[in-house]
Amino acid sequence: MKNLDPSRARWIRFRMALLCAVMTFGLGSFVSSAYRVQVQDGAAWKETAESQRQRRLHIEPKRGAIYDRHGGSLAASVEVPSVSADVVEMLRGIDKPEARDAALAEFAPRIAAVLGLDASEVLQKLSSKRRFVWLKRRISADEAQSIRALGEQKAYGTGAAGAAGEGHAQQARLIKGLNVEGEGHRYYPGRELAGPVLGFVAPDGFGKDGLELSLDNELRGHVEEVRGLRDREGHLIFSEGTTDEDALAGHDVTLAIDEGIQHVAERELSAAQGTYETKGATLVVMDPHDGDILAMASVPGYNPNDYTDSAADARRNRAVTDRFEPGSVMKVFTVAAALAAGTLKPTQAIYCEHGTYQLSPSVTIHDTHVNDSLTPTEVLAKSSNIGALKIGLGLGEPGLYGAFRRFGFGEPTGLPLPGEAAGVLRPRGRPWFDVETANASFGQGVGVTTVQLAVAMSAIANGGKLMEPIFVRKITDARGATVKEWLPRVRREVIPTSVAKTVAEMLTAVVEEGGTGVQAAMTGFRVAGKTATAQKVDPTTGKYSADKFTASFVGFVPADKPRLVIAVVLDEPMIGHYGGDLAGPVFRRVADATLRYLGISPSTTAPKIKGITRTDDPADYVLAAMKTDTAGANSPSPGATPTPAPMPAIEYGPPLPSGIKVPDATGMGARDAVRAVAGAGLLPLIEGTGRVVKQVPSAGARVSKGSSVRLLFEPAS
Repeated sequence: MKNLDPSRARWIRFRMALLCAVMTFGLGSFVSSAYRVQVQDGAAWKETAESQRQRRLHIEPKRGAIYDRHGGSLAASVEVPSVSADVVEMLRGIDKPEARDAALAEFAPRIAAVLGLDASEVLQKLSSKRRFVWLKRRISADEAQSIRALGEQKAYGTGAAGAAGEGHAQQARLIKGLNVEGEGHRYYPGRELAGPVLGFVAPDGFGKDGLELSLDNELRGHVEEVRGLRDREGHLIFSEGTTDEDALAGHDVTLAIDEGIQHVAERELSAAQGTYETKGATLVVMDPHDGDILAMASVPGYNPNDYTDSAADARRNRAVTDRFEPGSVMKVFTVAAALAAGTLKPTQAIYCEHGTYQLSPSVTIHDTHVNDSLTPTEVLAKSSNIGALKIGLGLGEPGLYGAFRRFGFGEPTGLPLPGEAAGVLRPRGRPWFDVETANASFGQGVGVTTVQLAVAMSAIANGGKLMEPIFVRKITDARGATVKEWLPRVRREVIPTSVAKTVAEMLTAVVEEGGTGVQAAMTGFRVAGKTATAQKVDPTTGKYSADKFTASFVGFVPADKPRLVIAVVLDEPMIGHYGGDLAGPVFRRVADATLRYLGISPSTTAPKIKGITRTDDPADYVLAAMKTDTAGANSPSPGATPTPAPMPAIEYGPPLPSGIKVPDATGMGARDAVRAVAGAGLLPLIEGTGRVVKQVPSAGARVSKGSSVRLLFEPAS
């Protein structure tokens, strides 16, 4: 600069200084910004960067299976394909809004045609332009292949206008962003088998009803979020932090239910419902010694695979949710409590007032049959209401109520099933009056469930111990390790062993000749049990109905070494109503099939019972709808209509001139035929199904009142 003009040299130096200052300022700003980005705001920018380059996936674990006691599958999860769309990826490379709308209008009909959907609905879903939207869940293999073809190969067709606005025929564009993913689907191999017990799983993966609901936390497993890298198109190219699938999978549940016994129970219960035209029915099979629930059936039922086609009433597990007045079966526990308390002797004579007892000026109790003095065994065998109430009043209100509570009535059994009813003993917790104590002694004014009856009868069968009922035997994880296990547990000792054995022996008289449960008698096994025919309360009048009943039979077999306790409850049968005639045959068939299934051979030969007809076809139930079960309709409380006593059957003989004219039932259905014959004061005996093709005696013949009329049914051709 020495050779330069001094003024020009000063100008150069000024410009260099200015340039250095600007560069220094720029460098300082850059360093300051870098410090702010990297240090001060580093956490926020890091999160933004991570969100752009990473993809978060929620891994839905496989739902645990449900097995029967032998490992048979009752509910399992299978992978089925479902298709979703990433609309952002689908429209990548199409910039103009009108071109994007045109592309979606082109894609929607093609996707809808493959999936069998409405094109407008598909277009509506795609118009949301979201990164994820379900198009159709649980598609077939062919649909999955066709969806993949839309994005993997070109097919010629007529396309919509493209980005350039062309509307003529052109090559159909590939549809990107369609994803076919495996999704868990709940499958029930047994279809209707144990449907109300198992429940179902909704599309969102949550259990609804039954065990699927009550054990949902154990069955669902643990949902985990997994992060992965993605490319510019959003495809997952690497995942990190993955966990062993077994650690996430839901737990498997093993039930105490035996699939074979459950099948027998549902088959016989469904046959009984069809034969007697019941409103509903329940059946529980229980092992009295360890408390295992071997079967729990409820009709009407449903198929959990197609739960949307069923009514809510069919999905209800009636065995635990429905409470009802049990009727004469409660006499078993009344007698047992009195024997245990010492207020009753096994051979004590109880005066039964010739069938009519004035309990109070406004309350009269009736027996179906006229009886003088009966022993406790005869009170049970003939189902005397008067005998039972005298035993209950002798025990006293506190003693009877306390005994019923010790047998488990008035509290839930604790089964892991939703909606279990506790039943009803005392109204609003107050003590019973004498009339209520009398009614409770023979099963009126109290409410129980079918499973409560089975548990209570098990205490009689096993020597006086109230067992904790076991419905779930164990829960295991995906590796097979036991998470939780249920072992036999005695809740309490209800009655002494000697009393339980005495009552069990008394109950064998119920199924012997002269008892109310002869239809439950089995060849080769001694049966102990009790029938009940309880009138239902009419909700409109508040009084006991004259034509709505609950017929039941609860018993155990073999009587000397019980292996099974079976409780059968039929709700509002239309053809007949006596528990011994309707529920007794169901008990016999289930017990016979179950004992053979378990390999238990008969050790004795049961005596043949006069007048009992048995068949092996569940459809050929033989009705003796007005003959046995002197449990009859329990004597009504004040204001109720008493049930007329059935007339005793007699053998055929020469017609009497003053006898009843047999009505003509030819061509009638079962209900009309029974009503016509029973309305004439005669006893209808049904054989077969369909319509009446023959009757003995023939129409127009005169017979004495109470005589039997055999009706032969055949299906209509």
